[in-house]
Amino acid sequence: MEAAAKVLIMDDDEMVRFVAGETLKRYGFDVEFAVDGQEAVNLYRERFEQGIRFVAVILDLNIPGAMGGEEAMQKLLEIDPTARGYVSSGRTDDPVMLNYRDYGFSGTIEKPYFYLNKQLMEEFTKELAGNA
Repeated sequence: MEAAAKVLIMDDDEMVRFVAGETLKRYGFDVEFAVDGQEAVNLYRERFEQGIRFVAVILDLNIPGAMGGEEAMQKLLEIDPTARGYVSSGRTDDPVMLNYRDYGFSGTIEKPYFYLNKQLMEEFTKELAGNA
């Protein structure tokens, strides 16, 4: 049996992690979590060195008092130039959200995650499958 594709979710809000994680699990993904950018980078590096790949990393753009998604994405790309990161924020007017590719991201996911609806999940799953 093939192992489920892994997704890493980094967000400082426990409810956001829970909702996103449960949604992704329903679509067959194996999910791991980090509360800030440094934890996400450490976990990604640890798995990468074990030969375990994340098909995507969802990174919260702003983490008060800690490393946010923008800096974390740069560090992930240093570890793995093929890392696929999705920046997540409720601030859709943020320059990183508007110009995500300029910051090394593959896409955006708007908050709140309650909008991780069926159509969005199917598009996300299809995009990941097409780039596997």
